Amino acid sequence: MNNFFFTRLQYESGDWNVDQRMPSNLLNSLIEYTNMPVDTQERVVALSSEEIFECPFCYLSGHKLVQFTQAEKDNFIKYIDNGGFIFVDDCNHDIDGLFAKSFESQMAEIYGEEALQKIANDDPIYFSFFEFEDGPPTTSQELNGWGDDIVHDYLKAIEKDGKIRVLYSNKDYGCEWDYDFRNKRWLAEDNTKFGVNIVMYAIAP
Repeated sequence: MNNFFFTRLQYESGDWNVDQRMPSNLLNSLIEYTNMPVDTQERVVALSSEEIFECPFCYLSGHKLVQFTQAEKDNFIKYIDNGGFIFVDDCNHDIDGLFAKSFESQMAEIYGEEALQKIANDDPIYFSFFEFEDGPPTTSQELNGWGDDIVHDYLKAIEKDGKIRVLYSNKDYGCEWDYDFRNKRWLAEDNTKFGVNIVMYAIAP
């Protein structure tokens, strides 16, 4: 079995390089909770690059405009069609923010207006490793009233052949999981556990 590796997608518009400590925390949790072999070094891959097709799991985030180039759009489509998985997380945690509006617009343009659909709280992604019976765990950013002052009780997704291929969050999990790893022991509940679920779901056949 090849080592799992975390891929951050670089795109030409916006600010893709956010929450820089998050990947190492999530990778640490995969090592801590699973027996999956893990590459501990985050990889950064341009969405327009052929290298994306070697990546089993991709992460895309930011605060600003998402306006894919034609090459980025073509690769996004081809990657999903080939069974890839992209976790998209809005760093603004705001349904009316620029990232959210522009990314959703891109998905509507590529896949149609109804492509992004709310997923039910009993979706298999909430039970792929740990159990989250109430659906997506709330983030401290939501509880602190940053962003749109809404606690989003759902995630959205684009499914293909009965499986989520694009998971989309307005909850800002990236910021939630972006802390010095030495502070993890002080958490009452490890907030990266849902990240483990996302990865385990993504790589499952």
